[in-house]
Amino acid sequence: MSPIEHLVTSGTFSLDGGTWEVDNNVWLIGDEREVLVIDPAHDADAVAERVGGRRLTAIVCTHAHDDHVNQAPVLSDSFDAPILLDPAEAPLWKLAHPDRQPDRELSDGQVITVAGIGLRVLSTPGHSPGSVCLHVPELETIFTGDTLFQGGPGATGRSYSSFDTIISSISRDLLALPGETTVHTGHGGSTTIGAEAPHLEEWRARGY
Repeated sequence: MSPIEHLVTSGTFSLDGGTWEVDNNVWLIGDEREVLVIDPAHDADAVAERVGGRRLTAIVCTHAHDDHVNQAPVLSDSFDAPILLDPAEAPLWKLAHPDRQPDRELSDGQVITVAGIGLRVLSTPGHSPGSVCLHVPELETIFTGDTLFQGGPGATGRSYSSFDTIISSISRDLLALPGETTVHTGHGGSTTIGAEAPHLEEWRARGY
């Protein structure tokens, strides 16, 4: 059994008065006994089915845009699992869940362990104030949420985002990783650090 499992769910993303149809990547890391979920989106039943009878140790949100956190509370209640989020995401979280708080804070350098696998939190603001990525060195993998995609950085044209900040985060924390590191994203296909690194200056010039 692979320690990384992948589920695609479909729904909407809403912010700044607009709503868009989106497909989201939901990632699970663990073994046959316990599992951690990253960014449970849109379909709690599908995520719960994938968790199955395993212990859900944590629900980790890379950021608090509603399409990444909309099913976190129901899964938390169903499996008695804590929701982890960077505190800088509070304004966005409150838009999605005004009557519920995350259970624990994420911080830069923190290591979350599941099934003996360590996920190191990297603070990578820009797409949103408290966006994080989760680096798993032993699996040569990083989960980037909406910070880095195949083909460029995440969007920064909406509230609480900054293009200069996301470029700084990517160049400082992500492109310093080994080139063979697999990048599992919040939407779309996966890539590698080596495939994306040569395009940094192109992104700077184009402003995306």
